[in-house]
Amino acid sequence: MMEIDVNFNFYSDAGRDDPDTSSPTLKRYHKLLWSKPIPNGKLFELHDDVSGAYLYHASELGEFYLGSDAITHSYRYQKRKQWLIQQVPQEAEELFNTGSTIGAYILFPNRRIDGKQTINQARGVNSLIDDRFDLTLECIRRFYSGIDSPLYDTLLVYKGFFDLFEDFNGYVQFFLLEDLVGKDESIEFYLPFDGFASPPTFSDVSDYLTYKHKVTEFIHARNRRIAEYASVTPVRQPCFS
Repeated sequence: MMEIDVNFNFYSDAGRDDPDTSSPTLKRYHKLLWSKPIPNGKLFELHDDVSGAYLYHASELGEFYLGSDAITHSYRYQKRKQWLIQQVPQEAEELFNTGSTIGAYILFPNRRIDGKQTINQARGVNSLIDDRFDLTLECIRRFYSGIDSPLYDTLLVYKGFFDLFEDFNGYVQFFLLEDLVGKDESIEFYLPFDGFASPPTFSDVSDYLTYKHKVTEFIHARNRRIAEYASVTPVRQPCFS
């Protein structure tokens, strides 16, 4: 069975750098968790020994360069939110630490195409997303339905990756994201959602605490789901051709 410690803090082996690029444990966990069959039954095997790639897949399914992305955000260091974070530093610290476990990470394609932004870049700088994963996942849900969103053009660049999972439900199940999605495939937003009519904001401390509670719930729930998946899934041996 897979050895996945869902309580492991990836900053502990990343030195002073970003775990997305520098934590060997996070990279190993990604490779273990997401090297598995996609909905059509074919194995999406990931490799960590390709020069210039974080994780890599090449087969009849296509060629994919993938990178780790933290999908929860405490905003602890975001300058424009310091007026808020300084009022609840302990709460922000707790969210930061909780968000340093495997339940708060995912893989996205990370090779730029035609000079366009990657998904990670676009969701971080788009003011209608502000690096929130609930809003990112809503964009992905809409993409599978052919509905426009603030990230639609960026997701379209990586259509081949999203096609692997056939539909939104396939994507959600593959990456064990069920705890952020309702039974009708609607997103369980962290805060009230206005359909991307305006940038997401925290109007006061209460908003931030609600956000922290919802994000923490999601991370803990996904960690439990990952732990259960790892406990019943054998480690796949690499295939050689």
